[in-house]
Amino acid sequence: MKLTLPSPASPLKIGTRGSPLALAQAYETRSRLAAAFGLPQDAFEIVPITTTGDNKALIAADKPLKELGGKGLFTKEVEEALLAGSIDIAVHSMKDMPVLQPAELALDTYLPREDVRDAFISPSLTSLHGLAEGAVVGTSSLRRRAQLLNRRPGLKVVDFRGNVQTRLRKLAEGVAECTFLAMAGLNRLAMADVPATPIETNDMLPAVSQGAIGIERRADDSHAAEMLSAIHDGETGQRLAAERAFLTALDGSCETPIAGLAELDGTTLRLRGEVLRLDGSEAISDDQTCPVEDGAELGREMAAKLLEQAGPGFFDWRA
Repeated sequence: MKLTLPSPASPLKIGTRGSPLALAQAYETRSRLAAAFGLPQDAFEIVPITTTGDNKALIAADKPLKELGGKGLFTKEVEEALLAGSIDIAVHSMKDMPVLQPAELALDTYLPREDVRDAFISPSLTSLHGLAEGAVVGTSSLRRRAQLLNRRPGLKVVDFRGNVQTRLRKLAEGVAECTFLAMAGLNRLAMADVPATPIETNDMLPAVSQGAIGIERRADDSHAAEMLSAIHDGETGQRLAAERAFLTALDGSCETPIAGLAELDGTTLRLRGEVLRLDGSEAISDDQTCPVEDGAELGREMAAKLLEQAGPGFFDWRA
């Protein structure tokens, strides 16, 4: 059957959050689809959707994500629009995606992954090691908080929520001496003027799926599936299969600090994982390799190993 392509008169509707970074990711998706099928940009309509996570009052509250409702804060309304048919596909930061998807939706298309590293943001310093004892650090990420306190227990960590622009404003206002963002977001927003220093993954292992864009569709929409297959990046999919299997087997919510990164070297996949106590007082980690096709199984096995290795009380959140 011949694929019916969208047109300016009947565009394919791309749903996304309305933040600058989310819109940048939607624009990238549109550009890749337009190029893949030789279509004009206006054959695709960007549909911004306000999510619970974009609520200004919640952002101003500067509370950890788990206290506000977890990762679903950034996806619920977008997925509802997709299920209702008011959009055709949805573009997400994979770092924000819960591991459990609605049965009616499919998430199986990924764009080429950006820089996975965290960025150290400070107008005066270029390294975490340059912070004085007792320095105030801003982040609302449980993972970053725990990693920071594990490496530098003398730091004071305060909650710091909001999109890239909001966090930079808070930093300029002196709420904290430094903060942390994803290099991927800074790159996608072309924010070369931000005083950012990449943190190597050996020093701070990133969040699972950091730097990856996922595109969601209705599971029974074969038309969207065929179009999206033209822009799917297989290597990113293989890496995320391992990382998300690791996350799923451990927790999958935002209630514990989990880091994970899969990397490919030919036909070999390397997976590193780390889980920390909330206060950073203890961290357990693992580093293994396997054939690429066994990545998801390795993710599950690594999670089981870390669960077994953890001492009493480490995973109280699982009760």
